[in-house]
Amino acid sequence: MRSIHDNLQAVRSRIARAAAAAGREAGNVTLLAVSKTQPAPLLAQAFAAGQRAFGENYVQEAAEKMDALRLPGVEWHLIGPLQSNKTRLAAARFDWVQTLDSEKIARRLSGQRSGSLPPLNVLIQVNVSGEASKSGVAPAEVLLLAKAIKPLPRLRLRGLMAIPEPGADAARYQELKGLYDGLKDELRFDTLSLGMSDDLELAIACGATMVRIGTAIFGARARSRGNDVPPAPPLPVKDAA
Repeated sequence: MRSIHDNLQAVRSRIARAAAAAGREAGNVTLLAVSKTQPAPLLAQAFAAGQRAFGENYVQEAAEKMDALRLPGVEWHLIGPLQSNKTRLAAARFDWVQTLDSEKIARRLSGQRSGSLPPLNVLIQVNVSGEASKSGVAPAEVLLLAKAIKPLPRLRLRGLMAIPEPGADAARYQELKGLYDGLKDELRFDTLSLGMSDDLELAIACGATMVRIGTAIFGARARSRGNDVPPAPPLPVKDAA
C-alpha cells in the first residue's frame, strides 16, 4: 500500500502534466484533499506531506477534526450540502463554503459570520447536468443568485463549483467553463472548482482552478473509524499551555 505522501506526489504530478498539456501553469490549480469520512490521523499524514486545503461534507464531523488536529495554516472547505440548522457552525468554522445554492443560506452565513474573521469564501454550486439527485442551481439561475450574494458583507463570492455526472463528455465541462468565463469579469470570479480523482485531467483542460481529490489521496472512502482504513500513527500530544 502506497503512503499518503506518495499518493499526494502522484496527484500533484498528474496536475502538473494536465496543466502543461493545457498550456497552463500547475501553480494555478489548487489541490483540495477531500477528507470526508476519513479519520483525523490520515489528515495529519497529508498535512505532514504538505497538504494545506481539506474538503469536508459534514459540518459536525469537520468541526471534530478541526478540534482534534488544530493544524496551523489549513483551509477548511465545506463541499457538501448545507442545511439551515448548520449555517451558524459552518460560518464559524470553515474558510470556504463551495455549495451555496440559495439566497436564504447565503444570508444566514453572512449574518452569522463573526466580524473578527475574514469574510467567508463562497462558491455557487451549479447543477450543470440537471440531475434531480444533485444539489445546485441551474446554469440559467446563476447570475441572479450571484447578484444577490455579492453585496452580502461577510461573504466573498469567488466563483463556481460543479459535479458533472460520471462519464460526462467534454461538452458538459465546457458549458460550465463558458458560464464561468461569461461572469468572471463582471463578478470578479477567480475560482472554478471542478474535477475529482477520475476526471481531473479533463477538468484542468477545461479551465478548473481547483480540483477536489479524495480517493487518489486517501484510498477508498472510510465508512467508519474502525478497521476499514489504513492504520495511522497517533497524533502528537500537545503540551498544556
